[in-house]
Amino acid sequence: MNVVVDTSVWSLALRRNTPNDALSIVNILRDLIADGRVVLLGVIRQEVLSGVRYSEQFIRLRDYLRAFPDLELTSEDYELAAEFFNTCRSNGVQGSNSDFLLCAVAHRRGYSIFTSDKDFENFRLHIPVTLL
Repeated sequence: MNVVVDTSVWSLALRRNTPNDALSIVNILRDLIADGRVVLLGVIRQEVLSGVRYSEQFIRLRDYLRAFPDLELTSEDYELAAEFFNTCRSNGVQGSNSDFLLCAVAHRRGYSIFTSDKDFENFRLHIPVTLL
């Protein structure tokens, strides 16, 4: 099964000094990459690259991420993301548009989501989300 990797995981893996408690997450990501199971969304690429201060660092990171093509999205992905957003919001659960887009894309394709963001635990109480 393919896995949509969230910004939170990429951020942990791409740090210069990964905290010891995050090493297991980094190792799982490495295994997923080696197995060719990683799926990258353009919105996640943008989030990972945003805020990089130095152009050399940005270029190095951009070039690394180019190994992962963006998954092509459809209108149905965005519509389902909005539906998921509305469902969660009506149940008092907040999240970002990009989080719900990840949920919609993964659900529609039968993929799981790899994240360290605890918000996804709350989402799955109300929408069909499969976490790695």
